Amino acid sequence: MKFLALGLAALLAATPVAAQETLLRARLNSDIRSTDPGTNRDANTDAVVLHVVEGLVAYRENTSIGPLLAERIDIADDGLSYTFTLRDGVRFHNGAVLTSADVKFAWDRYLRRETNWRCLPEFDGRGATKITGIETPDARTVIFRLERPSALFLANMARADCGGSGIWHRDSLNADGSWNTPIGTGPFRMGEWRRNQFVEVTRFPDYSARPGEVDGYTGNKTAHVDRVRWLVIPDASAAKAALLSGAIDINPDIANQDLEELRARPDIRISATTTMGMMALLMQTRDPLLQDVRIRRAIALTLDYPELVRALSDGQSTYNPSVIPTASGAHGAVQQQGFSRNLDEARRLLRAAGYRGQTIRMLTTRRYNSLLEMATLTQAMAQEAGLNIEFEVLDWATQLDRYTRGDYQMMAFTYSARLDPSLSFEMVSGPKATQPRKVWDNAEALALLQQSMEVTDPARRQALFDELHRRFLAEVPMIVLYNDANIAAHRVGLTGYRSWATGQPRFWGVRLP
Repeated sequence: MKFLALGLAALLAATPVAAQETLLRARLNSDIRSTDPGTNRDANTDAVVLHVVEGLVAYRENTSIGPLLAERIDIADDGLSYTFTLRDGVRFHNGAVLTSADVKFAWDRYLRRETNWRCLPEFDGRGATKITGIETPDARTVIFRLERPSALFLANMARADCGGSGIWHRDSLNADGSWNTPIGTGPFRMGEWRRNQFVEVTRFPDYSARPGEVDGYTGNKTAHVDRVRWLVIPDASAAKAALLSGAIDINPDIANQDLEELRARPDIRISATTTMGMMALLMQTRDPLLQDVRIRRAIALTLDYPELVRALSDGQSTYNPSVIPTASGAHGAVQQQGFSRNLDEARRLLRAAGYRGQTIRMLTTRRYNSLLEMATLTQAMAQEAGLNIEFEVLDWATQLDRYTRGDYQMMAFTYSARLDPSLSFEMVSGPKATQPRKVWDNAEALALLQQSMEVTDPARRQALFDELHRRFLAEVPMIVLYNDANIAAHRVGLTGYRSWATGQPRFWGVRLP
């Protein structure tokens, strides 16, 4: 720990702090993957990038959609065109004024397959809809033409895993068109990135803030600190030591087991909320063994869910068998229906399936302690029914790559928040042939999901979500366990920080003494 403290001290001294300059130091549990919005991304990458770039719309605190770079949004009666009027006077970090041409330039790149944008399927016809054209009749007007109506067009635009569909200046690209660095409109500019050490953003003095209060990813996003430096500290114990020593000002996601100790400290304050992130066990339904639903169901019946969730979350969460988060308005009595432990039935199903003790390999990682514990506890509980589960510990980047390729039998995995029920199902459902990361590939379910993305009547949507949940339980493509809690801890004197449903840190509106 002494060596680690010296290492942190060296990092903190790496870039000197000018007189009177305020530097907020935050923990990052692993390095970001890129700065290209919505590509080669994970939750940490999204968190940093969304301090730098902004999209036309964004999620509010209550998970509804609000304007961000747009001043007004006009939707045609037939749902086939969306007209965005841009806010006046918004500037990029290089001083250029935002225009409709910039919006079209960024979106044209998002829509090219070679960009590998995470959310392309939602806009190229494979998912919710297809953008058939983007028009710029004047400098402040952008019109998106759609092939078919979509209740999720704006929601998909706003998704954090899509990089918020952030608009960046064309100088963000190199001369050959490859990505360089984001020149956005956000409250912070991209600063220095020392891989596996730290990534830094600096306050944009000409930021054009919306009026009002902080409100999700929209609202007033005025920065009150000069710089934010995310220090890469993978080890949870080392991160706690850094917080207690004052080497960092905030840890946006502390380990649950540290909550009691940190709450008792007079120099530490806590901000906690239940998120819409999801902890789950994935099963590859194309695997020669796990393609048998009887074996998948048997695995589900070996788990003691109350005990498992209590242990994994240190009592901060409860069992949620649905991909729809408990905090969602669409989570009702049907979504509470799940699995209960029944070892006798599990053994019967395994016998019927002809299971003879074949090894089932589960992938996990040390990046999130709960995922490693998930694999350990699942292995022990399943063994009681005669299941032979072994787990392999990978670094997070490798596990994420294996997930993206669908290259696993089982996997202990975590999903970032999706703020619309259709998107909750969409993140796990889809054709494996073209999207191998998808867990549930069922044509009838995908048709129901498509309907939920088109209809706007709340009662009709809820009926679709209920039916999807019933089918999901019957097929067991994965086992949903719980929605995790986001618990942030920061030093006394830091003010304005609030945890929220996405679990993502926001450092606009935050002040240091």
